[in-house]
Amino acid sequence: MPEVNFENSPTDNSPIELTILLPAYNEENAIESLISEIRKAMTEWQGRFEILVVDDCSNDLTAAKAASSGARLISRIENGGSGASRKTGIREARGQLIAMLDADGSYDPASLPELLSYFPDYDQVNGARTSEQGTIKFLRVPIKWTIRKLAEFVSGKTIPDLNTGLKIFKRKQMQKYLWVIPDGFSCVTSMTLAFLCNGHPVKYIPVTYRKRIGKSKFHPIHDTLQYFLTVLRIITYFRPLRILAPLAFLLGMTGILRSIYHICSSPVLGITDSDVILIVSGLMILIAGMLADLIVKQRQS
Repeated sequence: MPEVNFENSPTDNSPIELTILLPAYNEENAIESLISEIRKAMTEWQGRFEILVVDDCSNDLTAAKAASSGARLISRIENGGSGASRKTGIREARGQLIAMLDADGSYDPASLPELLSYFPDYDQVNGARTSEQGTIKFLRVPIKWTIRKLAEFVSGKTIPDLNTGLKIFKRKQMQKYLWVIPDGFSCVTSMTLAFLCNGHPVKYIPVTYRKRIGKSKFHPIHDTLQYFLTVLRIITYFRPLRILAPLAFLLGMTGILRSIYHICSSPVLGITDSDVILIVSGLMILIAGMLADLIVKQRQS
């Protein structure tokens, strides 16, 4: 695949500049070394780029260390979460492309040049982690697998890593979907599904995943629930029939089969009220799904 020319140029199509966005909350132990790694990784890159740190009201030296390392710093006035920081960074970014990494040092910036080489052919390129380094693996792995399979069913695409924090995307395309991105940890899942469900070309590249520096802010029960609800919201926003149509079919067919059984086993009693409720419920869900799908199609046109 040919690489796009990122050289500075006065023409309308170039330079394609890059913002490397680091949402940060209490990452004083990792932020300086990460910024240094980013600069080293981008040494051979020919375009202009900025490193933008969005500090989410840290109560340590994260902001001071980011500023002293030469990054452009934006300090939020109230703590809003990982997604809120990312949305702030997307709105304030100067680059036409935005690369996002977690500020805890878990992603290796050396992967950035390879991910960048796939633009402009793709609208989003993600780093797919080859290992799980998070805490509570026995709980995280099966839950992530289940939700990822649901997301693959909805999007119709293979998704190696649904909630990777290493991704590069076209800023103008992502700005269309800021309204769907939540403030919490599930924000990166929304970013991926919004592109996949709306026909944007998305690519995955295997990347190494390192043990994070510092303490994790992940809350197993709360954040897992939000993760699952995020996928359900994306389904409702972009692909409602993917879930509602099978549900309607299941209820309707159950009602029809029960009706046949009751007619055959008790001709005098015939169809029961519960059979009718199941059939009507399936029909109502199907109609609601079709109306929702029509609204989505009109919004996308």
